[in-house]
Amino acid sequence: MVSAPLLRLEGVARTVTLPDGGALQILRSVDLTVEEGDHVGIVGRSGTGKSTLLNILGLLDRPTAGTVELDGVPAATFSARRAAQVRGRQIGFVFQQFNLLPGRTALENVAHPLLYGTAAEVRTRKRRALEVLERLGLAHRAAQLPARLSGGEQQRVAIARALVRRPRLLLADEPTGALDVETGGVVMDLLAETAAESSAALITITHDAAIASRANRRFTLEGGELR
Repeated sequence: MVSAPLLRLEGVARTVTLPDGGALQILRSVDLTVEEGDHVGIVGRSGTGKSTLLNILGLLDRPTAGTVELDGVPAATFSARRAAQVRGRQIGFVFQQFNLLPGRTALENVAHPLLYGTAAEVRTRKRRALEVLERLGLAHRAAQLPARLSGGEQQRVAIARALVRRPRLLLADEPTGALDVETGGVVMDLLAETAAESSAALITITHDAAIASRANRRFTLEGGELR
C-alpha cells in the first residue's frame, strides 16, 4: 500500500476581497507535493504571494479554492482546535524577524512551545530545550536575553525553538533576510542538517535565488503561480 505524501496542495488559490468590493487573486492553481525528508526552495519577489502560501502550508490560513492535505487528510476537515494541535506538534516555523520573547532567556524561548505539549513535555522542557541549543552550539548562551545575543545567535535560537518539538515539517520564511551572507549560509546549513537528521521536510520561502538553490527541488512563485 502506497502511503500518502506528507503534504499535498492541488489547485490551491487564494483570493481576498478589496475595500471597494473588488477581488484580488493572490495565488492561482498551486500544485505541490512534499514527502518526508524533502528540501524544497521557493523563490519569489515581494508581493508575489510568498507569505500567503506560507500561511496555507502552515495551516494558518485556508485557500479559497483547491485542496490541502496532510498525510492524505484534507486540512479543510480540521477544526480550528485540530489545526492548532497539528501546527504545534508537526510544523515548525522559522521567521525572518525571529519573534523571540524579549523578556525570556534563550533557554526559556526555546522551551516555550513545550508548555503547550504533553505533561511529559512540560516536565522535561528545559532539558529538551538545552539539548537542542547544544546541538546548535548555543548551550553556553542559554541564560542570555535576546538583546544580549548577536543576530546570528538569535536566529539559531529561533531555529532551536522551531525544532524543539521534533516537527515533521519545517517552514522557513526568509530565514536569512536579516543576516550577512556568511551567517546566512551557516543558518541554512544548520536548517538542512537538523531537518535531515529527523527526516523532516524543509520548505524555504525566500527572495534570494542563491538560498533557494540549496534545496533539492526549486520553484519560482510568480504571478501567484508556482513553477
